[in-house]
Amino acid sequence: MTVVLIGPPAAGKTRIGKRLASRLGRPFIDTDHEIVAEHGPIPQIFAEHGEPYFRRLEREAVRSALTEHAVVSLGGGAVLDRETQADLAATSVILLTVKAEAVAARIGNAKRPLVTDLTSWQALVDSRAELYASLADYSIDTSTRPLDAIVEDIALWVEGNR
Repeated sequence: MTVVLIGPPAAGKTRIGKRLASRLGRPFIDTDHEIVAEHGPIPQIFAEHGEPYFRRLEREAVRSALTEHAVVSLGGGAVLDRETQADLAATSVILLTVKAEAVAARIGNAKRPLVTDLTSWQALVDSRAELYASLADYSIDTSTRPLDAIVEDIALWVEGNR
């Protein structure tokens, strides 16, 4: 079964996803990286074509990734698409959460067009929290624990739910 990581920006989906894929012996797919490889930087896509265009590219990347027996990291907003929500029912969905105090140092780059500071991050998290929780089969906080411990907890959950 495909394992999907969801959660807000800067929750650690890519870093944890790479390690989890290695731990489970599966390939890793980051849908944001797939979009960048094919279409260029996400902030540039937003600036030149707008969010609806980006969401169409994202939907296609997600659809493709979910056909693989892999660990898949979705961009924070990918779950807003109703088709993606329906597709996630056939996967194991892991929600990575993070507290604002821990994320402050993580959002200092320009790779996140919808998150420019801690206030915008918190507003985005608040607007999506209920949806994230409704889609998740398992949830884990990434704020302070070592990555290896988080990965091991997720791997044990996945292995116990095959």
